[in-house]
Amino acid sequence: MKKFVISTFVMVHLAAISCWALPFTNPLLGLCRDFVRPYLRWSGLFQSWDMFSPGPKAANTYVDAIVFYQDGETRNWAFPRMELLSLKDRYFKERYRKFTDVLEDEKNAALWPDAARFIARVNNNRPVPVAMVFLVRHWSAIQARADGSYMAAPWDSHIFWAQKISAGDLE
Repeated sequence: MKKFVISTFVMVHLAAISCWALPFTNPLLGLCRDFVRPYLRWSGLFQSWDMFSPGPKAANTYVDAIVFYQDGETRNWAFPRMELLSLKDRYFKERYRKFTDVLEDEKNAALWPDAARFIARVNNNRPVPVAMVFLVRHWSAIQARADGSYMAAPWDSHIFWAQKISAGDLE
C-alpha cells in the first residue's frame, strides 16, 4: 500500500509540473493549470516562461525597503539578491527573487501591505517601534548595442508602496 501511495503521489506531482511548465496554451491545458495552480503556488513549484521569448524581461530589477522608526531614524532593508550571494545561498534563497519579481507587479498590489508588515516585524528590534515602511523598486534597463551586444542602463528607483505601521502590525 505504501508503494502505491508514493507512486501515485510522484505521478500526480510530475503530471502537475508537466501541465504547468508546458510553454504553450490551449483550453484543456488552461483547465489543467487552473486545477493545479493552488498546489503549485502553495508548494512554490510554479514556473513562468517570462525569461524566454517572445518577450523576455528587458531590465534587471530588485526590491528593497526603507524602514522609518518613530524617532526619525531610518534603515534600509533588502530581500536577498542572487548576484550578491554565494552559490550555496542562491540555491536556498532563489524564492526571494521570484517573490520580488511578483511583488513589484501592480497586478499583485494586494501583497504590498503584507510585505510591508513583514519587513516592519523583521526590523522591530530597536526600543523605538517602526512607524512606516516604503517599498522601493530598482531597475536598470538592458539595452541592445548596434554590434548585437547588450549593456545595462543606469539604475533608477521608485517608491511603489508606503505603509503606516500600527502597534498591531508588529505582533
